[in-house]
Amino acid sequence: MRPITRRTFTKGAVAAASALAAPAIIDAAEKPIRIGFSIAQTGGIAAGGKSGLTALELWRGDVNAAGGLLGRPVEFVVYDDQSQPNTVPAIYAKLLDIDKVDLLLSPYGTNLTAVVMPTIKQRNRFVIAQMEIGQNDNLKHDKFFEIAPWGPNPGSNWCRGYFDLAKRQGYKSFAIISSDAEFSANAAHAGEKIAAEYGMKLVSNQHYPPNSVDFSGILRNVNAAAPDFVFVASYPVESAAMVHGISEIGIADSIQMFGGAIVGIQYAQQLESLGSALNGITNYDTFVVAPSMNFPGIDKFLERYRPLAESKGVDPLGHFLPPFFYAGGQLIEASVKAVGALDEAKMAQWLHNNTVNTIVGPIKFGPDGNWAENRLVYAQYRDVKDKDLEQFRHPGKQIILQPEALATGKLVAPYKKARA
Repeated sequence: MRPITRRTFTKGAVAAASALAAPAIIDAAEKPIRIGFSIAQTGGIAAGGKSGLTALELWRGDVNAAGGLLGRPVEFVVYDDQSQPNTVPAIYAKLLDIDKVDLLLSPYGTNLTAVVMPTIKQRNRFVIAQMEIGQNDNLKHDKFFEIAPWGPNPGSNWCRGYFDLAKRQGYKSFAIISSDAEFSANAAHAGEKIAAEYGMKLVSNQHYPPNSVDFSGILRNVNAAAPDFVFVASYPVESAAMVHGISEIGIADSIQMFGGAIVGIQYAQQLESLGSALNGITNYDTFVVAPSMNFPGIDKFLERYRPLAESKGVDPLGHFLPPFFYAGGQLIEASVKAVGALDEAKMAQWLHNNTVNTIVGPIKFGPDGNWAENRLVYAQYRDVKDKDLEQFRHPGKQIILQPEALATGKLVAPYKKARA
């Protein structure tokens, strides 16, 4: 409850006839704004989910310390989806119909968001999406906003930067390695279409079941095909196994560039455990410590995030996902304050028409609710040492190659040379 001031006491005295209704009015004004979502706290993508939730909690603490939104504290209603898409529909049905939350965040990740986006559109709800790819390309929900820097039409274009980089090097042939899960399959299909547009020849297309850990046969097949570069679309468990597989099997001399859409190696745990095995890989990322990405507020965020993350035993670097989850909170905060109400239609309209300054830079949305410009970075791992997480807190271990406006160096090729 707010402290009773002379002004509020006087108002109460004047309105003595409605004194019984006054507590209800005050309670309604102070009722928390409830933001509901599921996020992986167990299962295959829990490392990302836990670090993302830590960043969101940091934003919630900041906004509440500043007086909340509309004079009301922000509260989370959050459930562990266990990294399993089949748990998500029931969770969001509960959030909408039983918990009756005020605002929604999507689950973390493409595979989990895919199963709930049709419901969100059907209910016509405002949603901040958390690192999904392409789920609004066909739905075209006008209250959808993605926190990740994929750019327009990400289902078909988010990985274009990797192929732009290959094109600039003059590469003509490529191989694809991907799992049969939705994210990987979609990324592989998108990459194949972009490469065809650029006149590149697909010489090997290797698929595997999700959560595979033996890539010896696939890597041998790719080596035999001798492509100029390899595009990989994998999830965390598979990604670590594949990097280890390269160390065991080796790589063909012809392969100039390897990577693209390898998910999981961005996590602090994987960076530390894989160490020098990462050298030479050119892969997507969202945030890299580099002068070109030193946006206002990012250093302060990372400084505050790290001790909190270490105390919780989650990703202590906070580079890949946490800044964007925090920025998602900033998008909610900016739109609610601008509109002056929890009016989802007006909030969506405001976000479509305005640029929001966040800790990951200015965000301007296109008509599809994705960033108006693709700002996904592709960086090559260089001179990475084993079992040294501290090295990634400083520039030089991930050299930004794409986009050119953020580049901090040039590609070292062939891949085998870059691994040395």
